[in-house]
Amino acid sequence: MTDREEKNLGLELVRATEAAAMVAGRWMGLGERVKADQMATSVMHRSLNTIDFNGYIVIGEEAKSGLHSPLDTGNRVGRGAGPEMDVIVDPVDGTRLLVEGRSGAISVVAAAPRGSMWSPPPQLAVYMHKIVVDREVADALVPECMDAPAAWTLALIARVKGKEVRDLVVFILDRPRHRDLIQEIRQAGARVALRSEGDIAGAILAAMPQSGVDVLMGIGGVTEGITAACAVKALGGAMLGRLAPQSSEDRKRIVAAGIDPDDVLDCNRLVTGNEIFFAATGVTDGPLLDGVRYRSGRAETHSLVLRAETGTRRLIRAEHLLKED
Repeated sequence: MTDREEKNLGLELVRATEAAAMVAGRWMGLGERVKADQMATSVMHRSLNTIDFNGYIVIGEEAKSGLHSPLDTGNRVGRGAGPEMDVIVDPVDGTRLLVEGRSGAISVVAAAPRGSMWSPPPQLAVYMHKIVVDREVADALVPECMDAPAAWTLALIARVKGKEVRDLVVFILDRPRHRDLIQEIRQAGARVALRSEGDIAGAILAAMPQSGVDVLMGIGGVTEGITAACAVKALGGAMLGRLAPQSSEDRKRIVAAGIDPDDVLDCNRLVTGNEIFFAATGVTDGPLLDGVRYRSGRAETHSLVLRAETGTRRLIRAEHLLKED
């Protein structure tokens, strides 16, 4: 067995999410969205640069926030030695949740061999329509689900799981664009878990057996979609994604870039192969992970580390000695 086969890169990536989470957690409820994100981004960048790999940011922070940082698309991270990897980061998924003191903010990094991750041009990295299910339903999720009525897809999921539709829980972002979809889901009889942000965590919950969430539906960010695909694939779940232009101009830009806006992408197209590593650390308490706890001179973190090749899922609780500023 080679060193690369033995090494779980996720156990190093989690150091970056822990570091970002501990810094970001200090901004909980303070209303400083830009400062919170900038501080978490800076710390994550420094931490990633201590890892023995040659990382290439495939979709950077500027695609999400419009603000430039050391984690922009095309920038390199790592010590420059070791395997070449695609890297996608979100120092704080749910920044608004964090600065408003709400639950569910997490820090995330995913990595896979260079060229593995689907990466549209940054100017197109806006919205994606997504459906995510766990491994029990994975084989039944077909591309037709993207255009089928919500009731049809929910009936399919319920049948595979041996449940009534009314027993299903659907994770969906609370957005005006989802008004009709939410109504469809409710009319079908399923229960709705509305969240203002955090669809990476929502996708993980939908892909994780016995999490209490049966499916994620709706439109969220492309960056979050590709990040989620890494975790979903590592968990053995299934995901469908399709770019969701919000205007005729958006659609024209997608077509001009040589991308079919109607193309439905599954996990194997969003991220190829099985050498996928994913790490997430809770920033504020949420349904997936506990938030950072600060003690006298110490902090406690709760993290998830996934490795697709082995199907390993680790939940890590760690105590950290805080350095003086």
